[in-house]
Amino acid sequence: MINTISKHSIGDYVSQRGVLFREIDISYEIFGRTLHTAPIVVVLHALTGNSNVADKNNGWWRDIIGKNRVIDTETHTVIAFNIPGNGYDGLLLDDFRALTAADVAQLFLKVLDSLQVRQIYALIGGSLGGGIAWELAVLSPKLVEYLIPIASDWKSSDWIIAHNHIQENILKYSDRPLEIARMMAMMFYRTPGSLNARFQGTFNVERNQPNVVSWLEHHGEKLEGRFDLQAYLTMNFLLSHIDIRRNFHSVEHALCALESTVVQIAIDSDLFFPSEANYRTKDILDQLGIPNAYHEIESIHGHDAFLIEYEQLENILKTVFNS
Repeated sequence: MINTISKHSIGDYVSQRGVLFREIDISYEIFGRTLHTAPIVVVLHALTGNSNVADKNNGWWRDIIGKNRVIDTETHTVIAFNIPGNGYDGLLLDDFRALTAADVAQLFLKVLDSLQVRQIYALIGGSLGGGIAWELAVLSPKLVEYLIPIASDWKSSDWIIAHNHIQENILKYSDRPLEIARMMAMMFYRTPGSLNARFQGTFNVERNQPNVVSWLEHHGEKLEGRFDLQAYLTMNFLLSHIDIRRNFHSVEHALCALESTVVQIAIDSDLFFPSEANYRTKDILDQLGIPNAYHEIESIHGHDAFLIEYEQLENILKTVFNS
């Protein structure tokens, strides 16, 4: 099956940073049942992801979304957006600082409104996508029945901002920007335990270097082959500009009108979005009386575990999709 990327044009949009877009295209793919014939699931991708979530050959989440998967395309309609500027749809932003995560959420809402989507059964986002999901749910607090942020948070922490500041400088000043930025990021997406268990001090004789170095270079070269520098700068900037408190007095004020059931999925070894922040969010949700659940993937693999530990993730998602 070859899925079609659809595009919706939005005119005269002024971003939170004061940038006027005379026209901006937002693209998405729809998988599964025809729109308005089944419960709708909206999926928002991570930093280097895209809208191709369910293609049986190349879909990056095909173990989770598809025929007879936990998110079953026989019984659900899945809308997967491209974050504007990710380049998968051929579109890049001239100014990578033009949008915040809240802007992206607002643009997605405009597309959903044009599609006459009045209720979303589940809104799921991983990493950067999870932050945008939080923003979208707060902007439209009655729209989403289940909000499912995975390995993410409703704000860009100082840790994330610091990491992304270094990433931006690599991207702007290195002679191999994408490769080196990706290699550096992989050290935060995985853990010492993950790398030590995988490579165990082994050596690549052909390359005359440790296997862990060959692995890092492979990931850098792979991203160089499929991603654009401007896209990386844009996604990296967005990851530093997530904060649902932006137009509110506090996080409690931002969340108090939320009518979703929040299902947070953290990873016990995540170095990028540590699970402690999700614990604190659960306390806030409990105090506000917002129905919520907290789940934790157990893994040595760190942040990337939501793309590795499919059996655990599937069992967690069954609590929402088998009901």
